[in-house]
Amino acid sequence: MRLTDKDSLAKERVNMQAGEGIIGIDISKDSFDMVLRSTRGEQHRVFSNDQKGYTSLVAWAEKQPERVVHICMEATGSYWEGLAEHLYQGEYTVSVVNPYQIKRYADHLLNRNKTDKADASLIAEFCEKDRERLRAWKPFSPEIKALRSMGRRLDELQDMKQQEQNRLKSGVRDLVVIESLQEHIKQLKDQIKALWKKIQEHVKQHPNLREQQRLLTSIPGIGKLTAIKLIAEIGDIRDFASASQLAAYAGLAPKQFRSGSSVHKQTRISKQGRTELRRCLYMPAVVASEHNPIVKDLKRRMLASGHVMMEVIVAAMKKLLHLVYGVLKSGKPFDPDYGKQFCFNS
Repeated sequence: MRLTDKDSLAKERVNMQAGEGIIGIDISKDSFDMVLRSTRGEQHRVFSNDQKGYTSLVAWAEKQPERVVHICMEATGSYWEGLAEHLYQGEYTVSVVNPYQIKRYADHLLNRNKTDKADASLIAEFCEKDRERLRAWKPFSPEIKALRSMGRRLDELQDMKQQEQNRLKSGVRDLVVIESLQEHIKQLKDQIKALWKKIQEHVKQHPNLREQQRLLTSIPGIGKLTAIKLIAEIGDIRDFASASQLAAYAGLAPKQFRSGSSVHKQTRISKQGRTELRRCLYMPAVVASEHNPIVKDLKRRMLASGHVMMEVIVAAMKKLLHLVYGVLKSGKPFDPDYGKQFCFNS
């Protein structure tokens, strides 16, 4: 990038006051790189991604002459959650940013450096530039945390059951192995049934969860289980300023891959954003494309204009998420005509 381009970008950034600092964090499973950005320049440190590392970061930050006014990190899997919670409890302003936003910012700068230190520096710069528009992160409420924990465990049990059923159908002939698989499948089914009962009891005990479930299940294509998973993964709908912001949080954008000048293309779902949120929307989107009037019309129009089926499914998932936002934000059940204002043109 030319020097004049850098100077131009520098003028666009939010001016940082003397004595203020912004921290960018690039986090992984075992450690995180941190860059403190201030008028004195940048300082880099590496800490372990555990309670000891969290405490060390705060202790180090408090010794610096700058007052840390904002901390940004990417939403990388679930590796960031413990650190974000610790910093929030320490009364720091924290933003958890979609990795796609950081990638787009890097592309804009023509930044080709790909190291943990460089990534942390880039996140700090992005945070400085956009901090007035970034959403301050806050932990989910205790009832949402419990619901999310149980919901994810339910997914794990269902995945294990499917794996064992696949093994049973794979042509196993040994009777001992067959009996072992059948017994394990039965145990998993019992665990799934018991956990589902506890989840339903948990929802009944909290009026806000019960009301959200009622609103979400009014949308054709969304059942009780999907509603619970959506509530658990979205958290407080008031944290999102728009349906588009919620869709960006989920990472719902199709990725296309082309080979040379070939007209053939393969579309798949982006891996950016919240995997769990996208996962719980896939099958409901398929169902909604047949039974939800808004999503069904979307499918018809997209297929007629030559879109491939995966593009239709991704668009249906995004459409559903817009409807989800609409009913939760308005507090009103789904209505085909009323719901149109929360949708986008595909």
